[in-house]
Amino acid sequence: MRELRIFGMIIAFVGGLAGVAKAGEAVHAEPLTVGAGPSLQAALQKLIPMFEQEYGATVHVLYGPSGELRRQIEQGAPIDVFLPGAAEEVEILHKKGLTLGEPRIYAQTPLVLVMSAASPAASISFHDVLPNGASRIAVADPKTSALGKITARALAKLDQAYTSHLRLLYAQHTGDILHLLHTGAADAGIVYRADALNGGELRLVQVVPGDTMVRFGAAVVWTCRKASLPVAQKFLDFIVSTRIQKLLLHYGFEPVSSNGMGAGIENH
Repeated sequence: MRELRIFGMIIAFVGGLAGVAKAGEAVHAEPLTVGAGPSLQAALQKLIPMFEQEYGATVHVLYGPSGELRRQIEQGAPIDVFLPGAAEEVEILHKKGLTLGEPRIYAQTPLVLVMSAASPAASISFHDVLPNGASRIAVADPKTSALGKITARALAKLDQAYTSHLRLLYAQHTGDILHLLHTGAADAGIVYRADALNGGELRLVQVVPGDTMVRFGAAVVWTCRKASLPVAQKFLDFIVSTRIQKLLLHYGFEPVSSNGMGAGIENH
């Protein structure tokens, strides 16, 4: 039954595109529901009002760990557009046939080691923390968070036995990592650079060694309502546009050369 529904939604999606208004024209549709990773919150607080004003559509954003949001979509949660904290989460849906059209890449940002600006401790680095494990490092939980999975892979490349060498404090999402830092419960944390710039009173210590540039993807998902398909596609085009990529620079993201095309969106 799910396959039939998906097929029907794809047909409706294609048909809906034919009637979509030209860029900049208001689209009259039901409110749009976007599922987004916490790392996007600062940027979306700026971008969502811009989109609503330009296209006459109301947008509701559900923030949460990307892995949990992805599983909710798989189970039929009423989400129209998915903006996870890493492209690989939307790619998982795409491989299962749960996206309407190709996912798009719109930004990227590296992993960084951060400390609270109020910490009296001297800045540490991976050269300091990997050998002795004396520092408490807050990281996202790889079981629920895209940031957590990416962090785990990056640390394993530096030291395959990192879980036994480091004093890791697992957090549900970025906000929890920042809370641990600001309250002094953790000495340092690993987050996206975008989080470091928008998290308030943080000291960016070091970009995590290795290839840790994380790509951010987006897609209209199978749970998108028929009435919302035209505005959902408009929102996707809006997010991957060059002007929005330039604006995202202010929030710690870098543009992508493909201008949002779906090829090669996995991050390994």
